[in-house]
Amino acid sequence: MLIRKACTTASLLAVAFAVGFAKDLPAQDGARVFNGRARQLVAAVPRIDATATIDGELAEDVWQRAALLTGFSSYLPLDNRPAQDSTEVFIWYTGTDVFFGVRAYESHGPVHATLAARDRIDSDDYIQLLIDPFNDRRRAFVFGVNPLGAQADGVRTDTFGAPTPRGQTFGGSPPANVDLNPDFIFESKGRLTDFGYQLEIRVPLKSIRFQGTNEQNWSFQVLRFVQHSGYQQTWTPARRGSAVFLGQSGTLTGLHDLQRETVVELNPEATAAISGAPATDGWKYKTSPDLGANLRWRIVPNVTLNATARPDFSQVEADAAQVPGDTRFALFFPEKRPFFVDGSEQYDSPNNLIYTRRIVQPVAAAKVSGKFGRTSLALLSAVDDRAGSLGDAHPVFNLLRVKRDIFSQSTVGLTYTDRVDGDDFNRVASADTRIVRGVHGFNASLGGGVTRTSGSTRTAPIGDLSLQRTGYRYGALYGISVIGSGFAAASGFVPRSDFVRFMLYQRVSFYPKANIIESWLTRVGTEQLWDYDGFFDGESVRETKLQAENVITLRGGWLVSLTPVRESWVFPTQSYASYRVLRPADAGRPRPDTVAFSPSARTPTYVLLGRITTPQYSLMTGRVSTILGRDVEFFETGTAQRVDVTADADWRLSDQLRLTTSYLFSNYTRRRDGSRFSRANVPRLKIEYQLSRPLFVRFVGQYDNRTRDALRDPRTDFPLGLVSNGVVKQSTPQTVRDIRVDWLLSFVPTPGTVLFAGYGASLYEPDAFRFRDFERVRDGVFVKLSYLLRR
Repeated sequence: MLIRKACTTASLLAVAFAVGFAKDLPAQDGARVFNGRARQLVAAVPRIDATATIDGELAEDVWQRAALLTGFSSYLPLDNRPAQDSTEVFIWYTGTDVFFGVRAYESHGPVHATLAARDRIDSDDYIQLLIDPFNDRRRAFVFGVNPLGAQADGVRTDTFGAPTPRGQTFGGSPPANVDLNPDFIFESKGRLTDFGYQLEIRVPLKSIRFQGTNEQNWSFQVLRFVQHSGYQQTWTPARRGSAVFLGQSGTLTGLHDLQRETVVELNPEATAAISGAPATDGWKYKTSPDLGANLRWRIVPNVTLNATARPDFSQVEADAAQVPGDTRFALFFPEKRPFFVDGSEQYDSPNNLIYTRRIVQPVAAAKVSGKFGRTSLALLSAVDDRAGSLGDAHPVFNLLRVKRDIFSQSTVGLTYTDRVDGDDFNRVASADTRIVRGVHGFNASLGGGVTRTSGSTRTAPIGDLSLQRTGYRYGALYGISVIGSGFAAASGFVPRSDFVRFMLYQRVSFYPKANIIESWLTRVGTEQLWDYDGFFDGESVRETKLQAENVITLRGGWLVSLTPVRESWVFPTQSYASYRVLRPADAGRPRPDTVAFSPSARTPTYVLLGRITTPQYSLMTGRVSTILGRDVEFFETGTAQRVDVTADADWRLSDQLRLTTSYLFSNYTRRRDGSRFSRANVPRLKIEYQLSRPLFVRFVGQYDNRTRDALRDPRTDFPLGLVSNGVVKQSTPQTVRDIRVDWLLSFVPTPGTVLFAGYGASLYEPDAFRFRDFERVRDGVFVKLSYLLRR
């Protein structure tokens, strides 16, 4: 009760504080004010044929007639209560632009603001405008702006996402699937004030897709991020217990006579690169000037065609190193390349059947996407470079995603992918549905694939079924996944096949009052996995998992997660068919010989997963994740004592200087004799200096140091060998000491118009972390220039 009274008092003070500063703007007509707490969630937006200078001042008379959104609510960590801070959002539009003004009042703590690079404002205070011009409440354009006007933009969806990391299951709030890789052209300015900060934003209609009708309603939501407290606040009273977030958006009405002319964007680019590598007669350099172009044609407001020829992706930052816990399967890396991220939400599919990073370096590609009433369609075709071929052909990709909106928040869809590599091919087709009712969600997909390799053809099914409840205090997840033996998705990311898996999870959430703990989520569940054929033949379970994840949010923005996990593993014999045990001569064996390797019997493991995230301090933000305990290593199928630590921190040393530091440590020690099996040390440093909003200098350095012992049989400790081309070769210790440094000067006045100049080098060091006697492996210099022509 005391806490509730204190929150009410604070809210009244914030409102009074806001009213005091609102004298800079004339009073709004009551018909133009829409209070989210009062459930005034349908806002009539006026069309005003005027203009405004985007300077962060909100000084023009036109703002007096704008619609005003007020009455924000708390969303995270606690919902269904008035926001701690007062926020005002002004909206009006013309036939070509939509204008937003924001006044964010802050009386409880400091405002965090830096002159950040694009999409790097997550450590600052900022506002997100979530605009859904199709009003289907399933995806939204994201326009984020920090107090100094720095931008972050992308697309948010309430549908399928990337693979879930080990130890994480599902939460008490809808997942925030936000892809910040797409960039839109919009204008924003911000300034710090005595009461907090103020923003002015202009979003051109040319930058977004919208309906082709004359009269339109748009779904709309505002998210405010307050970093000193770790709170998130929304205009409409969004409930964390709902199965969807965008479905709880408000509505903007009164939009009419929007200009729907054709928009053509031509983006020619020129790149000159000089790359060097060692050769038999010394260091050799190769010059490779290249010309390419990108085309974006918005045929009508709801249909867009993209095309590219010889695209250059040099501006994309290299992937950070990852150390796989289960070395049998590939690692997932997000798509960052500009051509593929534009409209990428249209290709979102269950089981990641579409994963455009399978296209290595397209020679040419085209894609078309559109929304026709309640149906969305996306088609991508690409001819890849020979480097992506298993032979000497140009692989050809065709990716199709069709989705139909049904009911209020549900969908049915179809996915088809086709990859042809010479005489070989892989084709996958799948149908899916997602039904959402309140806090309940039902997902189902069913499909199959056909693959031809070296004249041999195989087919296999893929499917899943799940039922989820995402209540505020209680949640549950039940599911079954099936992928047949031999299934392959050459155009997707399906790292594992040949299994049947059942999962069952229960979640309970607690929200203590008058305590340092703001929320405590406990998720307990189990998973059981069989071989695909073994399940139908009545064989025993191959892998089991039991875990209890605890996620605790502390007052002030701290996040602590502890997850004990018990698993058991049976290693598939076919995965080790190329292994041989090299037995030395002894008294009973006069000569050395080789015998087949037998993987270890069922192996139980016990690990503890931990994670700590600090609040967003004005100077830094940090995160630490750990995996500790008895685990398996899949090279020898033995048990090991595992210690994994991943730590990273964002340092904001000034408004213009930002450092991102990370350190990855992984150590496996054989339990049978205490010897070290493997160790990895990977420090990484990124320094960004923002000279101005469009101009920055970036340095990225990474030291990848890994060692792995020669493989030994866990039963006999004899050496292991691997069969290659009919010859058994004894396993030897593996060492990696790779250093990668990259410099980049970037000038990006608008997305598409860029000047990049960079240098990158890979080096090798004989003795780890001695920082001497470096040997260059390769290096290169590049300059890229592109210009966006828009009509």
